[in-house]
Amino acid sequence: MSFIERPYCPKLGIPFVYDPGPELLSMEAIAAPPAYARARAAVRYDEAARTLVHALKYQDRTDLAPIMGRWMTRAGRELLADADMLVPVPLHWRRGFSRRYNQSGALARVISRCSGVGLHGDTLRRVRATEQQVGLSRPQRASNVQGAFQVSLDRLHAVQGRRIVLVDDVLTTGATVDACARALLRAKAAEVSVLVFARVVDAPRAPI
Repeated sequence: MSFIERPYCPKLGIPFVYDPGPELLSMEAIAAPPAYARARAAVRYDEAARTLVHALKYQDRTDLAPIMGRWMTRAGRELLADADMLVPVPLHWRRGFSRRYNQSGALARVISRCSGVGLHGDTLRRVRATEQQVGLSRPQRASNVQGAFQVSLDRLHAVQGRRIVLVDDVLTTGATVDACARALLRAKAAEVSVLVFARVVDAPRAPI
């Protein structure tokens, strides 16, 4: 397991090959700033991380959520210190019915217990069934999730003015969490950050 440690981009959490000093952003953060304020991940998405994610997601291994969630709590401590609420990335109801549980919700429950930040699992809804993101290009991923998420009408008041941490299992291009963040910001959230178990990291890079 390859844990992500400093130095990394203060916005996207992408690890750097050397420490450039505070607040220097990655090329990705400068070229295409996301809707969310900050993103943090516990580990790189390597073969070991993939095994854990797939076991939790597809093999009913909910017993893995506690250790994965604790690692996420450690990685996201600066986000959680500022947070008012946790919101897991939702599944469409059809997919939730077939899987029986939302893996992002399982991780968020552990993070809530570890951090004391309240979990609001019914805040976001996936209002449109989307294709699996696996195998799609970056533009296809963005198009696939565009307009797919909305804040539940009865949760609009709870979102307004709040600092929210979105929880998901894996960050690849960031298209899904960006679409979720946009939905929360449209509902007048004060700030949205992202906390994931694993993120895809390309070849080691230097900051801009």
